[in-house]
Amino acid sequence: MTGLKMLFDAVIGIFNPRSIFDAIWATQLGIIIGMLPGLTATMGVALLTTLTFNMAPNNAILILICMYIGAIYGGSRSAILLNIPGTPANAATTVDGYPLALKGEAGRAIGIATTGSFLGSLIGMLALAIFTPLIGSVALSFQSFEFFWFAIFGIVICGNLTAPKDPLKGWIAGFLGLFVAMIGMEGIHAYVRFSFGSTALSGGISLIPAMVGAFGFAEIITVMRFTKFEVVKTQITRVMPKWKEVLKYWKTIIRSGLVGTFIGAIPGVGEDIAAWVSYDLAKRSAPPEIRGTFGKGNVEGLLAAETGNNACVPGAIIPVLTLAIPGSAPAAVLLGAMLIHGIRPGPLILVEFPTFIYEVVAMVLLATIAMYILGLSMVKSLVKVLLIPRQKLMPIIFVLCVVGSFALQARLFDVGVMIVFGLLGFILREMEYPMAPMVLGIILGDILDKNLRRSLVLSNGSLVPFFTRPICLAIFLITVFVIVNRTVWFRNFVGTIKGFFRSKRTN
Repeated sequence: MTGLKMLFDAVIGIFNPRSIFDAIWATQLGIIIGMLPGLTATMGVALLTTLTFNMAPNNAILILICMYIGAIYGGSRSAILLNIPGTPANAATTVDGYPLALKGEAGRAIGIATTGSFLGSLIGMLALAIFTPLIGSVALSFQSFEFFWFAIFGIVICGNLTAPKDPLKGWIAGFLGLFVAMIGMEGIHAYVRFSFGSTALSGGISLIPAMVGAFGFAEIITVMRFTKFEVVKTQITRVMPKWKEVLKYWKTIIRSGLVGTFIGAIPGVGEDIAAWVSYDLAKRSAPPEIRGTFGKGNVEGLLAAETGNNACVPGAIIPVLTLAIPGSAPAAVLLGAMLIHGIRPGPLILVEFPTFIYEVVAMVLLATIAMYILGLSMVKSLVKVLLIPRQKLMPIIFVLCVVGSFALQARLFDVGVMIVFGLLGFILREMEYPMAPMVLGIILGDILDKNLRRSLVLSNGSLVPFFTRPICLAIFLITVFVIVNRTVWFRNFVGTIKGFFRSKRTN
C-alpha cells in the first residue's frame, strides 16, 4: 500500500497551477517541433534541457517529459498531411495516414492518431508504474559484473535493431560512442586519457553538447539539403473520433500498447521500431479480406502505429530509472538531464529518491492528458505551421544549439564539441550509420568503464566471475547469440539445415 499511497500523493501533487501551465506550453511546443519535418523529439528534448538548467529538478523533468511525449505525437501531423514523418517514430503513420488525407479525411485521421497516442501512452504509463519498482528492487542485487554486461548488451542490441541491413554499422557506431566516453579523466583514479595534452579535453566530452550536435546541428545540415514541401490541400472537418470506431479495435490497441512498451524498454531501440512492429502485427492479425486495405487508408493500421510509438515513451523511461540505461535516443537525453539536476537513476533510486518513480508516472499522466486535449484542439490553425519554410527555421535552431551548448558550463569548447559532433553525425548519416547507438555508447561508456575496473578490483583481476555468475552468463550468451545470428555464415548454415530437413520431408 505504500507504493499506491506514494503514487496517489504524486498524482495529487502534480496537478497544481505551475505544473499544469508548464505541461501545456511544453507539450504544445513538443507537438510543433514534432510536426515540423527535420526537428526531432531528441533535438527538442536536448535543446530544452539547456534551457531548464536553473529550474527546480521536478519542474525541469516535467517539461522534458511533456516535450518528449508531445514531439512523438506531433510527428503524426506531417506524416498524415505531408506523407513525411515529423520524427522517425511516425514513419509507419504515413502508410495509412496519408491515404486517408488524400481521401479528404485528414481530420478523421488526426483524431484517430491522437486517440491512439493517448491510449498507448496510458498503457505505457501503467507499465511504468507497475514494473519500474519491481525491476528496481531486483536491480538492487546486481553488482558491477552485471552492469558491465548490461552496457555491452545495450550497445549490441541497439546496433542490431537500428541498422537492420548491416548491423556491423550499428555496432561500429555504438563502440565509437564508447570510445568518446573514454576521453578525459576517468572516474576511479582520476587518470587523464586521450586528451593529447589538451586541458579542455582532460575534462572529457560533455554529454549535452555532443547530443545537441549529433541530433541538432546534424539535422540542420541534413534538412537544408531538401526542398520545401507543401501541406495536402484537404479540408479538415471533424477531428474528435467516435469512440465506437476506436474501441472496436481494442485488441489492436492493447497489443500495440504492450508491444510498444516492451520495445521501449529494450536499450536504444526507440519509437520507430515500436511503431513498425505494432503496425506489422496489426496487419498480420487482420482477416485476409481486410489485410489488403492496409496501406490504402486503413484505420486499424494508423491506430496501431500511433499506439505503439507513444506506448514506447514510458517504456523507454523504465530502464532509465531502474538501470540508468536509456531505452531510446530522447530517453538518453532525459537521463543526462536527470544527472544534471542531481537525480541519480539506477538501482539505488528507490533508496535515494523513493518517491521519484511515482512522480515521473504522474508527470507522464499529466503530459498525456495535455497531449490529448491539445491534439484535438486548434488543429485547423496549427497545421498552418507546416507552411513555414524549414530554411527559415534552421538558423533559429542553430542559434539555440550554440546558446544551449555554451550555457551549460560557459565554455566555447562545448560549442566546438557541438559543431564537431554535428559534422560527424552528418557524415555518419550519409554513410547510413545509425546515430542512436553512438549516443547510447556515450551514455553507457562511463557505466561500462567504471564497472569493468571495479569488477576487476573485486575479483583480484580475474575474469572468471564475468562468465560464472548466473545473470552475467545469461546476458553474455544472449549477446553472443545476437551477434552470431546476424552473421552471414550463420544464416547460410541455418538455411542449409532448413533446406535439408525440408527435402527429407518431401522425399
